[in-house]
Amino acid sequence: MAEPPRTRQELYERIVATSKDEVVLQEMIRLGFWPAAGTLPEDPADEVRRRAELQRQLDRLHEQNRHLYNEQALIKELRLRRLAESKRKQQETKERRERERLARAEAWKQEKTRSIVYVGEGVSAGLGKREAKPERLKEHGLPNFTSAADLASAMKISVGALRFLCFARKTSSVSHYVRFRIPKKSGGERLISAPMPRLKAAQSWVLHEILEKLALHTAAHGFVRGRSIVSNARPHVGHALIVNVDLKNFFPTVGYPRVKGLFASLGYSEEVATLLGLLCTEPDVEELVLDGQRYFVARSERHLPQGAPTSPAITNLLCRRLDRRLQKMADELGFVYTRYADDLTFSAKSEDVGQAAEVLRRLRNIVAHEGFVVHPEKTRVLRRGRRQEVTGVVVNHKPGVPRDVLHRFRATLFQIEKDGPSGKRWGACKDVLASIRGFASYVRMVDPARGTPLCARVDAIVAKYSGKPSPPAPSGAPAKKPDVPKPDAAKPGAAGSVPAATKTAEALAKAAPTPASVVSDAKEPSSPASDAKTPTGKKWWKVF
Repeated sequence: MAEPPRTRQELYERIVATSKDEVVLQEMIRLGFWPAAGTLPEDPADEVRRRAELQRQLDRLHEQNRHLYNEQALIKELRLRRLAESKRKQQETKERRERERLARAEAWKQEKTRSIVYVGEGVSAGLGKREAKPERLKEHGLPNFTSAADLASAMKISVGALRFLCFARKTSSVSHYVRFRIPKKSGGERLISAPMPRLKAAQSWVLHEILEKLALHTAAHGFVRGRSIVSNARPHVGHALIVNVDLKNFFPTVGYPRVKGLFASLGYSEEVATLLGLLCTEPDVEELVLDGQRYFVARSERHLPQGAPTSPAITNLLCRRLDRRLQKMADELGFVYTRYADDLTFSAKSEDVGQAAEVLRRLRNIVAHEGFVVHPEKTRVLRRGRRQEVTGVVVNHKPGVPRDVLHRFRATLFQIEKDGPSGKRWGACKDVLASIRGFASYVRMVDPARGTPLCARVDAIVAKYSGKPSPPAPSGAPAKKPDVPKPDAAKPGAAGSVPAATKTAEALAKAAPTPASVVSDAKEPSSPASDAKTPTGKKWWKVF
């Protein structure tokens, strides 16, 4: 039942919408003066309702008729309809594209957890190519990875972390390396790029799980388990002629394409080889500060960084063909060949200088063909009659440490025993006790007969001035001698006593002033006391 009109305006609107008779009829039915519709047969009110309905239809027809003859109104109405339809379709398209965008974003998010599709400009072309050579990997005894997800899983890191470590940018606000310089023995400085902990852990995994499982040439002694500078020098002991050659910029010469090619040659897919190559290489960078933000700008192509744990092993593997070719040349010319990193050594029992010239001539061609460069200032030919060194080890008669270095070291020990370690130095390290302990261990490794007594003296010094027990001698090393007593308690000829030369040096030290500290370098002591002579008639530094 219709509600009664609440205002006069509402009553007028109802009459306009229907008719006056129909409104009156509705009010009579509402007030009970007329029965409801359908309860009275042949109700006269039906005629009122039918007339009102016909009037409404007639009004609509009149309205349509007026529109049909009003062209501007029709055009406006059509435009409004088209505009409304266009807005509706635009809204539908916008909603559809937003749904598609969200779906793509979610799919890309899921894809990034499974694979790597971009790691920088110029190095991403191989991603997605996952065809490996499992038979070659099995032949080398290497684990089989075909995708970035497999590699990341083996490293126990996420795919995102692997992408972060491999990403190559020309300019970045993040650096995976700490760079510093250390002095070279021959002068100048050496740039060291030490990887940050996360990258170092990944590189160490590559070293232990892949690189160390591959066989190297027998001539390679540098950074090889079970070999050292002593094993590198021993084959040349007692030879009449020694040729030493250094390779210039050894690590920077090995670029990213060669490193990637090495992993690909082992049987890995191009995707895995790309990621491993990026993990093990880094460009030279320049650190800049702009608007308070620090940036690292690449100044070169990617190459092996000096300081990464993988760099020495990779160079050893890349030099296998170089070693084979140089070994064949050495055999043909009657030479012995070894290599310690970038230090190439040839030796022969004959002093034929012409053969040495032939070695150098052929060596330069082979080295250049293998992509390396001979350092022109570090090529030496050492003949019998002068000190012959191979990677710092004297090889004239047996492996040994240069005599002048031992003299200076013993002088340093004497000064420390006499006055204590304060103000003394040995080498570049500020901790003189750690320095002398390390050098004594080095001497014992090269020449056990001379190194063992030195280690005993150093152990006594360290025990006296540091209060810490000395570490045990390595297995297989000769037993330590008893601690050396102080010079004033030593007696000539007594077991375990300091040699008489030490007492002589002590007497000289009392007679002539000595420097405040003894610094280890490549020169002989230049103090005024260096020309003084002992009571035996020898210069003071020769008594050692």
